[in-house]
Amino acid sequence: MLTSADKRAAFKKLHESGCFIIPNPFDVGSAKALQHLGFKALASTSAGFAWTLGKADNRVTVDDVCDHLTAICAAVDIPVNADFEDGFAHEPDKVAVNVARAVKTGVAGLSIEDYTGDSAKPLFDRALAVDRIKAARQAIDADNSGVLLTGRCEAFLRGQKDLNLVIDRLTAYADAGADCLYAPGISTAEEISAVVKAVQPKPVNLLVGTGPSLKEASALGVRRISIGASLARMAWAGFMKASKEMAEQGTFGEFANGYSGGELNKMFS
Repeated sequence: MLTSADKRAAFKKLHESGCFIIPNPFDVGSAKALQHLGFKALASTSAGFAWTLGKADNRVTVDDVCDHLTAICAAVDIPVNADFEDGFAHEPDKVAVNVARAVKTGVAGLSIEDYTGDSAKPLFDRALAVDRIKAARQAIDADNSGVLLTGRCEAFLRGQKDLNLVIDRLTAYADAGADCLYAPGISTAEEISAVVKAVQPKPVNLLVGTGPSLKEASALGVRRISIGASLARMAWAGFMKASKEMAEQGTFGEFANGYSGGELNKMFS
């Protein structure tokens, strides 16, 4: 197995050129499967993990997440980036404490977002949001861990589709020490290109659902593609379809579409 330092060095190298997909497993098994398929790095998903605990997104604790990250990092031999939500605190000093804890799980990177959790005022004030990134940066650098910090602006996901606001915040997060920038929800070529240009030479992560392909995103200057909870939703789609068939019809036809148990055993052996 590679050491955490090895994984962190490999993760930084991936961000130096080209564009790569960083898929989001939701448990140890899905993480191992993605490594088996040849992906070079993984990212956790807050929603996907929360659903494995029977909780809604943004309803897990820092204890839950750190245990989850520790398990995934120990299970795979490739870098893992943590969706560390809002740092599980509002105040910068408390964000720093939690980020220092996350670093000890073995992650190669982590993101801090500016979503408050309050729909009435979804984004932290700009100055506070910047201070939270600075605090995360200081916590990462305190022991020279080499963990890559992603600054994340949630505006588009929270109903504030103001590209100027997003660019202003992302450039401020870059200046505050973020190594990679991320604005989930941007989707058009114009939006993506504008963000890439504004923060270059720092890399940009793009959230893709059914949007641009790897080749198209690369042409726009994107360095990293993540998929959020999409794989988790796909897994739940199969589970719910088969379960509803049993509950509503008393039949079991959907099981014919299941993945081969023999292949799963072979992959995990």
